[in-house]
Amino acid sequence: MSGPPTWTTVCRLDDIEVEGGVLALVGGEAVAVFRTHDDEVHALSNYDPIGRASVLARGIVGTRGGVPYVASPLHKQGYDLRTGRCLDDEEVRVATYDVAVRDGVVLVAPGPPHA
Repeated sequence: MSGPPTWTTVCRLDDIEVEGGVLALVGGEAVAVFRTHDDEVHALSNYDPIGRASVLARGIVGTRGGVPYVASPLHKQGYDLRTGRCLDDEEVRVATYDVAVRDGVVLVAPGPPHA
């Protein structure tokens, strides 16, 4: 019997620019990890379902109506960093992942992601 899956170490928190993102391989999946202006850290699938490309880690991070989000670099749709919900199309969502910061190190839980 195996224990709970091991969290994946991504990088140090200081390695992620404020309002920036990095790409990590977590359990074989491309995961975009973002740091907001208030040092909250969020993890989403890197795949933009509208642009049909793995690009979200290169998106623009900000807030819209108090919601932390990333705008896809392709068509600029915004995705809520907390839930993965597309702010521009209620029927579109990207997967989110559990993320933690321990002793200044960013960790992401392997899947299954939250849909």
